[in-house]
Amino acid sequence: MALRPLTRTLIVPVLGLSLSGLSGASPATETEPAKKVVNVNTASATELTRLPRVGDKLADRIVAHRQKNGAFRRAEDLMEVKGIGEKMFQGLKPYVAVSGPTTPTEKVGGKGSKASAKGGTKAARPAKTPKNNKSAPPDAKAGA
Repeated sequence: MALRPLTRTLIVPVLGLSLSGLSGASPATETEPAKKVVNVNTASATELTRLPRVGDKLADRIVAHRQKNGAFRRAEDLMEVKGIGEKMFQGLKPYVAVSGPTTPTEKVGGKGSKASAKGGTKAARPAKTPKNNKSAPPDAKAGA
């Protein structure tokens, strides 16, 4: 019986330490991939085009605004750039940072991309029918 209190005295703290080690590790960092963001204060125009719906012209405007007015203090300051309104900013917001590294190496945000927002690429659209069909027989033109 004298052994029992000694065992309890040793096992409880050891068990507590081992469990506290488990709770100290953040499972979110182990299971979630790194968030892909573009730092609008340090990114080049090429890196800015990796954002959804941002092309060469808009990327150049963002860089010019940054050079003229200094670093963006908040991500929301992007709305001061011509061509970025509130609706567009909401699509950019998950991918924009004002500090830290620029992480994506390719375009991010497939749903907000220009091609999907406008119904795909031009090649995927059906061809227009000509107004003046010259291949039709003369009788078909006369009867119309």
